[in-house]
Amino acid sequence: MNEDTADRTLSRRVAALIGVVAVAAALAAGHLVAGLVGPNASPYLAVGNAAIDLTPHPLKDFAIRTFGVYDKLVLLGGMALTLLAAAIVAGLLSRRSPRPGQILAAVLGILAVLAVLGRPDLGQLAILAPAASLLAGVGVFTWLHGRASAAESDSPSRRNFLFITGGVAAGAALVGAAGQFLTRRVDVEASRAGVGKLVARTPAPAIPGGADLAAKGTPTFITTNRDFYRIDTALTVPRLRAEDWRMKIHGMVDNELDLDFDDIRGRPLVEKTITMTCVSNEVGGPYISTANFIGVPMRDLLREAGVKPGGDQLFSTSVDGWTTGTPIRDLMDEKRGALLAIGMNGEPLPLEHGFPVRVVVPGLYGYVSATKWVVDMEVIKSGDKSFYWEDRGWAREAPIKTQSRIDVPRGFATVPAGKVTVAGIAWAQNVGIDKVEVRVDGGQWQQAALAAEVNDQTWRMWSAEFDLGAGSHRAEVRATDRSGQTQTDRRVPPIPDGATGWHSSLFTVS
Repeated sequence: MNEDTADRTLSRRVAALIGVVAVAAALAAGHLVAGLVGPNASPYLAVGNAAIDLTPHPLKDFAIRTFGVYDKLVLLGGMALTLLAAAIVAGLLSRRSPRPGQILAAVLGILAVLAVLGRPDLGQLAILAPAASLLAGVGVFTWLHGRASAAESDSPSRRNFLFITGGVAAGAALVGAAGQFLTRRVDVEASRAGVGKLVARTPAPAIPGGADLAAKGTPTFITTNRDFYRIDTALTVPRLRAEDWRMKIHGMVDNELDLDFDDIRGRPLVEKTITMTCVSNEVGGPYISTANFIGVPMRDLLREAGVKPGGDQLFSTSVDGWTTGTPIRDLMDEKRGALLAIGMNGEPLPLEHGFPVRVVVPGLYGYVSATKWVVDMEVIKSGDKSFYWEDRGWAREAPIKTQSRIDVPRGFATVPAGKVTVAGIAWAQNVGIDKVEVRVDGGQWQQAALAAEVNDQTWRMWSAEFDLGAGSHRAEVRATDRSGQTQTDRRVPPIPDGATGWHSSLFTVS
């Protein structure tokens, strides 16, 4: 290697720094433009949403099972580390020539463009965000590489280069912050506060005494909004003001309805106590909660629209492009009482649970019913369109299965010898729980004491007592619904329409 060539070869540290700063500048530029054309156009978020959409369901189930409500945070963190590694590699490959880094920056930009083009919730202008990201990434990398090459053999120039690079990094941080400010310029928190107190003309019946066995270790009967489980595909929570919300009910109907928030708020509101559960819930899993939802009956809205013969599915769409299909018969079932909900536990829906408006259908897993941030409803013939999770191999229809769970003793807990309380929850929505049975160490089934029933659309608490000696023990539970169906012991995973099997808990008596 001659002296001139050595002079043009960047040090590893400088090369890696150029790659990292160029990627930061690219992300910042894209995020800033996304603040003007739509938050989900941000290349970082667009690629993240694409990753969620393309992730094979076994891997997605693993993420939900392992990380729970933090699955999206883990995804974003993993993407950040991947981008950091890619930036460093791009820099190191470009010690002699900027070409490898330019190519990698262009490839990342093109991936962001494709991710944005694949988003159903973005308009044509959204392409400007990844385009800005691509241009900024390639441009900053090329410019910094040229300055570094010129400065490599001169100490004062190297210091000047580091000063310039620090300025670019600081500028990227400011641009990114400006983009974040723009994405949050929609003051949805003020809009939610402005909705005020929600009072149902038909309130839910009071929860009877004895319905709650929280003192024995079960959940409280009503789940607080803060603790209510959240499972959805939204990488960032949509920010839709009540003042801006509109929804059409159209398709196979006699009269199209064009509704705004005041239309819904001004109707006679109904409150219902409803348990919701996620199809991703493994046997004994945590993704089940109960709340008092306030809204208008879906049955009334569909009767007003006039469903035409042959229209047997409601295809609903979220503001972020997520879709589902719900059987019309379940929405029209007066006993079931499906709601277009605007409130939860006496206050407007929390942002992460669908503010300003969502759908709640008792007895159906959420992926076929519970559209958050809903903005469109189309009555169709079943099969005319496929929805988000149907496209990924899940069943078109998914009634919630009869299930039960042991909450205490928790797995691997240690409890005192003597009378041991085994307690938990059971649910058989739209039917109701008839009995719950518990056994320990494979012995005889013992019928548990049931808490007071609230309605057949909610969970029901149960408890049983056993005299157990010191050592390791295993409790199992099974429930029987009012149709006479006892849950099967056959373990199947959640896909395609919900898990089955008996839940068990292994614990130690000291």
